[in-house]
Amino acid sequence: MLLLKVLTCLLYGNIKLKTAVEYKGGSKQMQRGKFVTFEGVDGTGKTTQSRLLGQSLEAQGIKVLILREPGGTAISEKIRDILLDASQHNMTAETEVLLFEAARAQIVREVIRPALDLGTWVICDRFMDSTVAYQGYGRGLGLELIDQLNNFAVGGTKPDLTVLLQLPPESRAERLEKRHELEAADRLDGESEDFRSEVDRGFRALAAREPGRFSCIETQGTKEETAGLVLELVRRLLL
Repeated sequence: MLLLKVLTCLLYGNIKLKTAVEYKGGSKQMQRGKFVTFEGVDGTGKTTQSRLLGQSLEAQGIKVLILREPGGTAISEKIRDILLDASQHNMTAETEVLLFEAARAQIVREVIRPALDLGTWVICDRFMDSTVAYQGYGRGLGLELIDQLNNFAVGGTKPDLTVLLQLPPESRAERLEKRHELEAADRLDGESEDFRSEVDRGFRALAAREPGRFSCIETQGTKEETAGLVLELVRRLLL
C-alpha cells in the first residue's frame, strides 16, 4: 500500500511538472501564432518576400506555414485554377469576387485558423485586402459589399501585420514582362495599367485606413535588401 502511494505521488507529481509550463497565473496559456500577410499590385515581389521571411523565421526556430491566396487547400486550388484561367474571359465581377471569398473561407477554416491555434506562424501571399483593392476598387463593386463578404469569409481571423509592397508602375511592368518570359500569363495579368493603378490606389487607401496593421515598404532595391527591411519590421512589431 505504501509503495502504491509513493508511485501515485510520483506519477501525479510528474504530470503537474509537465503541465506547469502550460499554465500561467492559474489559467492555461497557448501562445497563438502570428498571422502576416503580403499585399500589393502584381509585380511587387510578394511571393518572393513571403518565402524569404519564412526562411528567416524558421532559422530562428519559429514554426512557419507559407500560403498563397487563392489556394492552400484542395478546394481552394481548384477555385484558383478557375479564377486564373485565361480562357475564362467572360467571368463577371460578381462571379469573380464570390469565387475569391469561397476559396478564402475554406483556407481560413481548414488551414489558417488551426495553424494559428497551434502556435504556428502563418505567412500568406495575399488575403482579404486584395479583394478590397481588386474587386472593390479595380472592379468598382463598392467597399461596403466587399467588407461584408470579407467579414463573412474570414470569420474574425485577420492578420496581425500586413506588409504592403509598393513599386512604381514602370518597374512593375518590367518585372511582369520578365515573369511572363518564364510562365504563361493568367487571366488577371491581362488587365490594363489603368486597372492596376486603381488597385494600387485601393491598397494605399487601406493602409491609410488601418495604419496599425499596415506597414508599407518600397521594393526598388534588391530582393535581399527588401527582405532585410521586412525582417526588421517583423522583429520590431511581432517578436
